[in-house]
Parts: sequence; C-alpha cells; structure tokens
Amino acid sequence: MSAKPSTTIPPGPAPSMPRPIRVAASLILLRDGAHGMEVLLLRRAEKADDQNSGASVFPGGVVDTHDRRLHLMCKGLDDAAASARLGVADGGLDYYAAAVRECFEEAGVLFASDAEDRLVELDRLPPSRLEAMRHAAEQGTDALLAMCEAQGWRLAMDRLAYFSHWLTPPGMPRRFDTRFFIAQMPAGQDVKPDGRETVEHMWLKPAEAADPRRGLKLMNVTRRTLEQLARFGSAAACMAHARSQTRIVLNMPRLADGPSGRRAVNIEEAAYEEIGRIDPDGQGHAHYALEPGLATRLSARVVRVAGAPDSHHSYFVGGEGGQWALIDPAPHGVARSEAPGQVKWLLWTAARPQPSAESLDALRSAWPDATVLSPEPGDTLRLAGATLHVRQAGSADQGAPARQFLLAEERTLFTGCGAAAPAVHATGEAAWIAPASGFIFRTPR
Repeated sequence: MSAKPSTTIPPGPAPSMPRPIRVAASLILLRDGAHGMEVLLLRRAEKADDQNSGASVFPGGVVDTHDRRLHLMCKGLDDAAASARLGVADGGLDYYAAAVRECFEEAGVLFASDAEDRLVELDRLPPSRLEAMRHAAEQGTDALLAMCEAQGWRLAMDRLAYFSHWLTPPGMPRRFDTRFFIAQMPAGQDVKPDGRETVEHMWLKPAEAADPRRGLKLMNVTRRTLEQLARFGSAAACMAHARSQTRIVLNMPRLADGPSGRRAVNIEEAAYEEIGRIDPDGQGHAHYALEPGLATRLSARVVRVAGAPDSHHSYFVGGEGGQWALIDPAPHGVARSEAPGQVKWLLWTAARPQPSAESLDALRSAWPDATVLSPEPGDTLRLAGATLHVRQAGSADQGAPARQFLLAEERTLFTGCGAAAPAVHATGEAAWIAPASGFIFRTPR
C-alpha cells in the first residue's frame, strides 16, 4: 500500500455553542441582453473581518423585524400565500419585503407599482429627488413605508418568484438562512450601487460570471446559483421555471477537507451524507476525497481505510471490548498502526477468499492472533458491543459476492466488491451502506 496521508481520525471535539442563524432574503435580477439572459451582480465593499469582502453577490441582506410593517404596502401577495409558498407557518411575506427593500438600498432598483398597476419608472424622477428618497429609505423600514405612501405606490410582490433556499454550512463564522427570489429588471430604472455596501455592478451571462477565468470572487451559493441560471436562455423562461416549482429543497452545504483545501461540499456530491454523519457540527474532521490509505473513523464501531483507485476499502468493525474484525483486508495488508484495537477476525465478502501467498504472509505478520473466517449467510458474529449478521449478497450465477455483513447496532451494511446497490437494502434492515469504494451513504427512505 502507498504512503498514508493520514492516521485514523479520532472523533471530533465536543461541539461548541451553536452559532446563531440569521434569516435573510436575496433578489436576483434578470434581463435579456443581446447574446442571451444576463444577471445582475454587485461587488461588495472591502471590509475587515468580512468573509464576503470584495465578493460579487446578488442584492440582499438580513430580514429586519420591522419588515413586517411593509405588509401594509404589499400588493399581489399576502402573508398567508407567501408563507405557504416558502413553507413557513407565518411571516413569509417578510422575506419578500426584505428582498425588495434590500434591492432598493443596495442597487437603487425598486419593485413598486403606481395606482394604474404599472411598475414605477424611477428614471423619470429628478436625480436629486430620487437620491433623497433612497437616502430616506435607507434610514429604516418606516421611511420606505412613508415614501411609498406619499407617492401612492405599492410594493409589487407579484413580480417576484421564489427560486431557492440556502443555509450556510455549520462551522462558518456567520450563518444565514436565505431565501432567493428572482425578478426581471423593471424598465425605466438604472442600477446604482450605494457606494457603501456595494461599490460596483455588472450585467453578465450566468455562465460567464461563474467561469473561473472571469476572476470574480464568488461564494459557493452564488456560483451554484449562477450555474443553475445558466440553463435558461431567457429571463421569461427562468421566471416560468421558478413559478412552476412545487417544492424547493433546502440546500445546506457542509465543510470538509481534501487535496484542494477546505471547501463547501454541496448536497449532490458523493461525500455529502458521510460528512453529515461524522461531522454534523462542521468541526473540520471530514474529507471530500478518499486518498489511498486515508483512515477515517466513521463511528465508535467503524474505521475505514481507503483503498487505492483499483482496489477496495478495508473496514475495521469492533465494539466495547477492544476486539475488532477486519472486513476485506487490502491485498498487501493494512498497517498495524491503523487498527483501533486487537484484530480477532479477518473476513471477506468474497465467497472463497484466495489471497496470494504474499498477501497471506503480510496478513499473518500484521495480525498473528486473528482467525480467518468464512461464515455462511445466516450466521451471526459477536464482538463485545458489536453484532455482525452475515447476509447473502446474491446468487452465484449473478457473479456477486457471496456475503455481506450487517452491523446491527448501527444498521450499517458492508457490501463488498461489486455489490449491486438495488439489492443491498431490499430487506430494510440497513440504514447506511458501506461500499467497497467511495463514501458511505444512506439507504433510500
């Protein structure tokens, strides 16, 4: 086996006090350009101790407790309908109101309708008057409310479509539970960054903005959203898609380490479920890549040693008594230093383990007190605090391994090389699958 990049990773430290999660709203503005749909990005001002300093972002910010007062000026959507759309008990309209307010404060774009239900064209106002109105609105929700009342305007919530829901990963200095909305850029208005929170704006095709060659500093959520938006050829098509969504899933990335350093792992990535199991609080002891020889403590009873790309994982399974079974030892053995305790049994998922003479010598040298077992399906193996049920993996003519091992205490099934995914959890006994290669994952619910 190649040199080991890590020794067995112990359980993480006790989680610290949970960081407060602030609710937020963001408004993604779209328009159709000469070469396709474009999206508005604002560059945040450079600030010390700000994880998003200098990043290109969509207009948005924290939902203020006073945003509920803006309900009085909202049209096209009431709180009951907004709450149902967002899947909250009440206060859903707060998010819509905050998205509109933040867009006006940061970008100078206001979604408001006049008495004839036409979107207001702010460019028709004298620049000095518009600047005074915007400055007043930035002082607080009540000022925006008074401004709309004085002008006879209503906030046009019906122009917004709910698009996505993101939660900052555990372990980050600041965490936000953010609802993203989309809307088409209203006519008769220009984008004007406020000069304090935002200092520059740009209209770009989503794919262009997400391209690393463009050189924009993008948060994970911004990049992922741009990649989603890049699928649409027009603003109208994107709006139609958003309005047709019946269920919007919460996206909460998780932090993990790997060859490229620490990064956010998104929900569709193979490592995501494992990271959530072994490091739910974002302490930093999970990985998004399995380098050969990497030892990972998956639980108090399971340690995995990652195999080479053309090989398979080995799993130590044990219990309270300090005795362990080693399932599918690597062809050239597993280093003794990687064992969490005394190895009592050597087990294979293959029907008749036939390791080479060289491999047998390595195994006998590493585990002189271990017994090689070939249990039959239906047998039960017991270590103190750990129970392994032997299960049939498939018929011989399917070419599947003859056995799999179910760790009863954790409902984790060790499938062995070549096991077919649809067959391993047919009985419903297993909650987790520990495959021959790759990350552990939950069985379908």
